[in-house]
Amino acid sequence: MCQQTRVEAVKGYYLRFLRQLPTGRDLADCPEERLYKLWEGLGYYSRARNLQKAAKAIQSEHGGRFPADYASIRALPGIGDYTAAAIASIAFDLPYPAVDGNVLRVVTRLCASRADIAKESTRAEVRRSLLPLFRGVSAGTLNQALMELGALVCLPNHAPDCGGCPLRSLCLSASGLWKEIPFKSAKKARRNETHTVFLLRCGDAWALRKRGKEGLLAGLWEFPNLPGRLDAQAALDAAAGWGCRPVSLLRHMEKTHIFTHVQWELPAWVIECQERPAAFTWAAAEEIKSVYSLPTAFRQFMEDMELIKENQNEKSDPIE
Repeated sequence: MCQQTRVEAVKGYYLRFLRQLPTGRDLADCPEERLYKLWEGLGYYSRARNLQKAAKAIQSEHGGRFPADYASIRALPGIGDYTAAAIASIAFDLPYPAVDGNVLRVVTRLCASRADIAKESTRAEVRRSLLPLFRGVSAGTLNQALMELGALVCLPNHAPDCGGCPLRSLCLSASGLWKEIPFKSAKKARRNETHTVFLLRCGDAWALRKRGKEGLLAGLWEFPNLPGRLDAQAALDAAAGWGCRPVSLLRHMEKTHIFTHVQWELPAWVIECQERPAAFTWAAAEEIKSVYSLPTAFRQFMEDMELIKENQNEKSDPIE
């Protein structure tokens, strides 16, 4: 859960997750829809899928016991070099350096290295350079000490506490070179996409559909949407084409959602309909909130839907 998400943001989800799925067997056997609902709001849903795949592998390949060697841990779905090393060292005291962003910053500053920390080759070199330090010491304690040093002392954004650093006398960047280290090459620019969202209401129910099994937000629920920005008439035509028999436009709104590599612009039309085509799943707003795993990109529309429900007499634009 803490991969790419702050611990403070994770705590509530983690406790709820453990209450609902207290054992590895519970996780392995959990229906996909329930798993996604428990994960709802955390984002990066591939983590949930990999977590369950790992639980299933532990049940089928390791007799329900978490493997105690690095190679077997690393082979579990969703576990990379860093996570495998962290588990191996902290849980089993195995001598594997766990190199995250904090540790990269500490080591590159310590050595005054200008290697690009965005490259896997740099991470691999840092792991190799740290390995001799793990002989004859508590591997888990050393890894956690390096992580905490980066998190609390050797801070990013040009704000390290060099005066309070226990490694100051060894650090080749302490005299001021830390301002230039670590070096990280620029990320590719985030691309923009526009999707017109349809909030189709028929009675007290709203239309949902499930996304495909591949790609972004795979297997999650969404409100119907089409690529591009559709005007009012095009939106009504699309709803009619789905067999919804639209009778009025209730509202237009604009939302945005930012993923790691893409930004979605989400113009949305709220449309009153007379038919519920079977191509969609229809559910009341409260049921959507409690049952369906709706990613944040679409869940942000729920407040508007509830406001519309509260104001059933809201002025609408009837279709001639």
